[in-house]
Amino acid sequence: MKILTIRMPWLLLSGCLAFTQSFGKETPEAKAARIHQETFTIDTHSDAPLNLLRDGFDAGVRHDMASSGTKVDFPRMKEGGLDAQFFAVFLSQGSRTPEGDAAAKKKALEILEAIRVNVAANSTQAAIARTPEDGYRLKKEGKRAIYLGLENGYALANDLTMVKQYYDMGIRYITLCHTSNNDICDSSTDKKRGEEHHGLSAFGKQVVAEMNKIGMMIDVSHISDASFRDVIQLSKTPVIASHSDARAICDHPRNLTDEELKMLAKNGGVIQVCFLSDYVKKGDPNPKRDSALAVVRKKYNDFQDLNDEQSKAAYKEYREVGKKYPNKLATVQDMVDHIDHIVKTIGIDYVGIGTDFDGGGDLSGCRDVSMMGNVTLELVKRGYTAKEIAKIWGGNFMRVFREVQKYAGK
Repeated sequence: MKILTIRMPWLLLSGCLAFTQSFGKETPEAKAARIHQETFTIDTHSDAPLNLLRDGFDAGVRHDMASSGTKVDFPRMKEGGLDAQFFAVFLSQGSRTPEGDAAAKKKALEILEAIRVNVAANSTQAAIARTPEDGYRLKKEGKRAIYLGLENGYALANDLTMVKQYYDMGIRYITLCHTSNNDICDSSTDKKRGEEHHGLSAFGKQVVAEMNKIGMMIDVSHISDASFRDVIQLSKTPVIASHSDARAICDHPRNLTDEELKMLAKNGGVIQVCFLSDYVKKGDPNPKRDSALAVVRKKYNDFQDLNDEQSKAAYKEYREVGKKYPNKLATVQDMVDHIDHIVKTIGIDYVGIGTDFDGGGDLSGCRDVSMMGNVTLELVKRGYTAKEIAKIWGGNFMRVFREVQKYAGK
């Protein structure tokens, strides 16, 4: 497909417009470039901070995706016209013991510090954002807005006071769990199939109430269906699914059913469509890849309770398997099929974008943040208006963000 980039947007755009306007008609490419440039764009989930823990990685320098394996840095965000992104402070699930809890909290603080240092070192390109207004202000200044989310409530370390402490450090949402159950709730992909807590635990219900109280967004991506229902029932504010898709289009437990989408809309929340191909479209069988990944998972204890050296080795071997046995990627068109379905099911006001770049997000036609304009191009081709595209690219999410912060203290 044609790759739409936003490099030197006004120069390219003016040329396109001069040509197309002479014939009285704007091409889809020119229209998409114009809309993309004018729109506030936010990606609500990226695991880019994992790269910041690698020796020598600088988000202020442009990296080649093919050689580095990375999807995000500030120069590529600018090229792709991406104004803001949530950097996820990601914790894989480890042992649920006092020692495991302490290690998880320590790791979260380490990642937060790495983000702070790297953004500060590139202050001419990016800045930490804490409010919706910060994002719009930074766009006007020509800087990338970096918001912070915590992926896996495991990092709370069973301490309710940590919710407020993380908020004070800039965290604006918490993904309640990851691929395994934790002490907050059941995961959608845990081997126990949601049979431990049958939804939220008693502690998890306290966490939801505390997050409402302080103005922290609740992220329902990764949680089980029962956990989702509990959150929707208990939360006094709209919730987000920071990186999930529609199960009706791709039958994966990580995705939301039509019933859940309707519950989300009634709650006033938003689902941010994910770019991870396995959640976008069922792929062809790849037994060699599956077997090789199973060996890596077994070798590294299913990626749990690893020290820094083991984590780096596991990441390297995981990438090598992916290179040797690549999966066929879903396309931008496949991803927009999810947006179409969500809009048809619950309306235009409850959908956005959450790529999961550097955490598995990868589409043919949108391999990294420099290619984000292709999403807008596909939306234009399908007849979405500039107003609707602005809602998808950030308006819907920022509405939820504001409502959650407004509720704080009630």
